[in-house]
Amino acid sequence: MRIGMPLNYSGGFKETVDELVDYEKAGLDIVYVPEAYSFDAVSQLGFIAARTERLEIASGILQVYTRTPTLTAMTAAGLDFVSGGRFTLGIGASGPQVIEGFHGLPYKAPLGRTRELVEICRKVWRREKVTHEGKHYNIPLPAEEGTGLGKPLKLVNHPVRERIPIMIAAIGPKNVAMTAEIAEAWEPIFYVPEKAAEVWGDSLAEGRAKRDATLPELDTVVQAPLAIGEDLDELLDSMRPMLALYIGGMGAKGKNFYNNLARRYGYEAEAERIQDLYLDGKKDEAAAAVPRELLTKTSLIGPESHVRERIAAFRESGVTTLNVTPLAGSAAERTALIERVRHLADEA
Repeated sequence: MRIGMPLNYSGGFKETVDELVDYEKAGLDIVYVPEAYSFDAVSQLGFIAARTERLEIASGILQVYTRTPTLTAMTAAGLDFVSGGRFTLGIGASGPQVIEGFHGLPYKAPLGRTRELVEICRKVWRREKVTHEGKHYNIPLPAEEGTGLGKPLKLVNHPVRERIPIMIAAIGPKNVAMTAEIAEAWEPIFYVPEKAAEVWGDSLAEGRAKRDATLPELDTVVQAPLAIGEDLDELLDSMRPMLALYIGGMGAKGKNFYNNLARRYGYEAEAERIQDLYLDGKKDEAAAAVPRELLTKTSLIGPESHVRERIAAFRESGVTTLNVTPLAGSAAERTALIERVRHLADEA
């Protein structure tokens, strides 16, 4: 089981990168840089690549709408080059609030766009002349839509690898099935290992049945806040606002993927209440309504015996990469947490 860590893309980023050498020595395998509507992830991933030697780096995630497929492929090849073959391209559809609200692009056909983007990226990395006729992308652009002067081109540089790993963030049934079919890695969110087979088992089986034999086993990447010790109830409760934001505020009524996931976990009434409160501006009350069980099962916060049990549950459900957020006040304490979770994961 690999140990990963998401990096904060806003405040304190450079300070965190300064700590990565120690985290690397403590057993950290990979870092993920998100991209929402703050700084871009690519510039920061390049910065990390220059400051580390062994550590793998990944976008977690780049939205499929905001770059053309060929630019996405070029960017991934460039990051793989400057890191010496340590990059994973994490992609996802994000949601209408970000794509339409911040980027001004229509949020349409996320699955179809993702599938075509993956196909085009792999053509670019193989240095084929890129041609693609799809529902969402046409390369070269047809003459009737442009000047008629476009012609198939291939990447000038030779990539470090012609198969850069692709991770797809997915939680919906069809998206998860597609991910299990075409990607090297899958990143769900708010992952409850005891419910994983019930919620995603059929989708994963459907995708794996169509999976190309040349692809490796699907890497399942799961995020979890991490703190080890006694009397950590207050720290566990500090996770409530984030879950309330996603379950209650990331979308409108009937158009919130995370709210739907909470319902699929069996928290129908709670998800309804959280959303009603959040959309009514009662964010504190929405946070208080997040079920404690959901907090406990999606985190690694508590005594060492509890954390050990949770890691075992994650592993048993198929998790292969634990993407942890060490909750501690100093770099030394965070390093110790990474070292400890590395040991516990090796024991599980």
